[in-house]
Amino acid sequence: MKERNSTAAISVKAPVIGLPRAMLYDRYEVLWKSFFSALGMKGIVSKPTNKAMIEAGSTLAIDEACLSTKIYLGHIQSLIGKCDYILVPRISNFGLHRNMCTKFESLYDVVCNVFRNTDQKFVAYNVDVLQKIDEEKAFVDLGTALGYDRKTAQKAYKRAKRNESEDWKKKVHEEEALYKSQSIKVLIVAHSYVLGDAYIGQPVIDYLKSMEVTPIRADVVDRKEALKQSAKVSKTLKWELSRELMGSIQMHRDKVDGLILLSAFPCGPDSMVNEMIIRKFTGLPILNIVLDNQDGTAGLETRLESFTDILKLKKGVL
Repeated sequence: MKERNSTAAISVKAPVIGLPRAMLYDRYEVLWKSFFSALGMKGIVSKPTNKAMIEAGSTLAIDEACLSTKIYLGHIQSLIGKCDYILVPRISNFGLHRNMCTKFESLYDVVCNVFRNTDQKFVAYNVDVLQKIDEEKAFVDLGTALGYDRKTAQKAYKRAKRNESEDWKKKVHEEEALYKSQSIKVLIVAHSYVLGDAYIGQPVIDYLKSMEVTPIRADVVDRKEALKQSAKVSKTLKWELSRELMGSIQMHRDKVDGLILLSAFPCGPDSMVNEMIIRKFTGLPILNIVLDNQDGTAGLETRLESFTDILKLKKGVL
């Protein structure tokens, strides 16, 4: 397959880049912002997810699309006409057996098709290590397509990568400290674009805290170590993000009182991986929650309360 050049022939000076606060934003926020800042460009971020965005995205998406994709399209729409370009990365894989979900490979094409009747322009960087396009090359190509020379783009990427690394180490350190808590500890196993979302993920964290439970994010982990540990559970798991979560569970299974599997309906990879988690990590209380775009939270809160009571009874504190 030939290298896809989604950013060819872009020749504007210091354009305003729109960053949708969805999908991979939570994972790459520091990298994206640092890169464009280092180039002297301005970036604007869509507002946190709200009901209107979900409704808009649901209207634009096909029925079979997952909730996260619908949310993403809602964020895209909220940025239309407010910036010169909207960043929609295409990430296929990070190497052999290190694939991303196909939605991340097709996202740029999907967005361009959905919004084809608008004047909005989109810019992408393409990561496909199996085609010899690693992250650094992808960002350098993006920088040159935006009108900067390769040396400047490469320097901007390296600075952004350092900032990302420092920020991630700090976040992992803070999350690891939570395992020392004396309260009930629950490891929430969810993708960053679910758990980091203000509308569908954050309320779960907030509700658990209101019940004096310590929620810990499985996605905030030493990724290299998590990938190694995931092989102890499954050597054939193909999705990079799922492997990180699986490895995180393996690393911390003896440090928590239970797991909450949080997925966006109808996520294909999660439907298989979560079943594997339930089968592999027997003896550990697990609550499997699938989120949809319904308004009511009473059912969700009831399930969280019941699960928390079970953990407290098991620990002898209720």
